[in-house]
This record gives sequence, C-alpha cells and structure tokens, in this order.
Amino acid sequence: MDSAEQSALTEALDRLWARFIPQIEERVAVLESAAAALNSGQLSVSQSEAASAAAHKLAGVLGTFGLDKGTVLARELEIEYSRVGGLDPAGAGRLIEMVAGLRAMIESHK
Repeated sequence: MDSAEQSALTEALDRLWARFIPQIEERVAVLESAAAALNSGQLSVSQSEAASAAAHKLAGVLGTFGLDKGTVLARELEIEYSRVGGLDPAGAGRLIEMVAGLRAMIESHK
C-alpha cells in the first residue's frame, strides 16, 4: 500500500471513529453503571445482560480501530457479565478497574 492509499485509509478510519464514538462511549457507560451497581449490591439481571451485550459489541468494534487491548478487556467483561448465577460483589473493584482502563484507552484514541 502506498502512502496515498495509507492516508486515505487513515482518513476513512478517522471518519468512522467520529461516527461510532458516541455509541462506543454509551456502551462504556453501560459497563460503568453495571460495575457500580454490582459494587453496591444492586446489579439486576437486566443490567448484567445489558453489560454483557455492550461488552460484546465493544469487543467487536475496538479491534477495527487498532485497540486490540480494548477488545481483550471487553471480551473479559463480556465473560464476567455472562456468568451463570450472577457475579460476586467482591469482584466489583476489579470490574471497575477494567472498565476504567477501557475508558482510558478510548479517551486516548480520540
């Protein structure tokens, strides 16, 4: 790929990022809310399901933008929120840290 093609690809990805960032941030907010709810012992089944779905969608999209570590974190979060029998509130701190790391990666990519 020559430099003109590379430049065009970079510009196209930048436009896509600008288009999808509101959805990406919304999905991270769902994960933050679920982690906070778990931390307070108030996580509902529907919140857990929404968090799992949000994490799944993030895992799919972040790699497209070169955020491979974000994809890994999102997959881990998806697995956590998909646990049969629910999550242990004692693990909320770890989930909060994972989501904070995900947000930081996304913020630094802007």
